Amino acid sequence: MTSIFPALSADTYFQHPLHSLERMWPETNCYVDLWIELLAASNLTPEAMLGFTLTQDFEGDQFTFFKVPLEDLEALYGIRVTELAIFDRLESHIETQLQRGRICLIEMDSFYMPDTHGTAYRKEHGKTTIAINRMDLENRRLEYFHNAGYCALEGDDFSGIFQHHLTEDDLPFLPYTEFAKFPEKPVGDKERLRAANRLLFQHFERRPRSNPIKAFAQVFPAQVEEVADRPFGFFHKYAFNTLRQLGANFELAASHLDWLGGEQRFGQAPARALRISEVSKTVQFQLARAIARRKFDTLATVLDPAIAAWDEMMAELESRLSNTSEAA
Repeated sequence: MTSIFPALSADTYFQHPLHSLERMWPETNCYVDLWIELLAASNLTPEAMLGFTLTQDFEGDQFTFFKVPLEDLEALYGIRVTELAIFDRLESHIETQLQRGRICLIEMDSFYMPDTHGTAYRKEHGKTTIAINRMDLENRRLEYFHNAGYCALEGDDFSGIFQHHLTEDDLPFLPYTEFAKFPEKPVGDKERLRAANRLLFQHFERRPRSNPIKAFAQVFPAQVEEVADRPFGFFHKYAFNTLRQLGANFELAASHLDWLGGEQRFGQAPARALRISEVSKTVQFQLARAIARRKFDTLATVLDPAIAAWDEMMAELESRLSNTSEAA
């Protein structure tokens, strides 16, 4: 049975420290979490890729669903990611790419994924991205990276996730699929560090020009009032796409700045990023209480510390980056 990482087992897998339960946000979103673990399994440093977190913005109804740019993966690790066209059975494409040493990243239905037990598994359909490391067609078993872990499914879940229940008259759902080509010659540590510094400058230049947390705060109370009138399950979707994306993004930003030099190089910028993450976590609990009590007036100022931290973080980075070079 072909696999990219033959030594991995879902039963004995250890998560990367960026997914430690001691962090404020042990999981971020499916795409970034997947790449953290996939890079770690490749003996590469995930912290190097996180400069893109500086570009997160408020999009009017949600914070940017932050994802590592594909060109960053190539610059930092030599990994080339491109779309894989699906014109045959999905399993056939996966098998072909595994045999070529390439890993497929596929949007799948979490309804059939046992690792989402307690949330989506056998409860609701939802798309999430996985990276398939091992597939056994004969025994209907799949091993894959998903969120913060390395997981396995089999039997009816295997048949469900590959839509074996559809008849010839049903229209299949063709998922968006990428595949990653790993380099023959790995990028060296010094070259990766230079690339990470260069990308930090570039992403800082692409940061929002006005404070995105302030923009969110202006609509937050009204949004919460609307959420309170929706079924309770909607609360989790709203919180995930707002406060969780904000908090998780800036906790990763702090980890990136620490990896590049921390306080010695960036002053209080890493601490300010952690402050944003901490406030987001606290406000998420306050959000739940406000909805339960239907009292929303207290939400008008709860994000003020995070607003201030964002301004201070960006000002500190502007000062520090103007006094250093991209190749630091």
